[in-house]
Amino acid sequence: MTGTKPSPTGPNRTSAVALVGKTLALVPRNVGVIVLRTYRAIVSPLYGDVCRYYPSCSHYSLQAVQAHGLVKGSWLTARRLIRCHPWARGGIDDIPPGTRTDIHLTAFGFVAPNRQTTN
Repeated sequence: MTGTKPSPTGPNRTSAVALVGKTLALVPRNVGVIVLRTYRAIVSPLYGDVCRYYPSCSHYSLQAVQAHGLVKGSWLTARRLIRCHPWARGGIDDIPPGTRTDIHLTAFGFVAPNRQTTN
């Protein structure tokens, strides 16, 4: 035994710090997910199936926040709500595809960073 210790600044520590940083950056997005999931569980059932679009506005909003983040997802949701009125045709209106490949959805719908990233 030579008594050498692993370096505290090695590649494992660097990747762990990066993972924590990515996780913290996703906190606002996940707070939005909690708010929207709560709305969908409590308020949406009171209205019933009245949305003219598919997916419903609340589901569209949840997908937009998950894929694009809280700010852009909120902007996409606001645009969708403005389009949703009694004279709207309705129909299928999916969110624009997200471009991030370094995140994934958990079973609850939270957004989490992928553990394996290529740098």
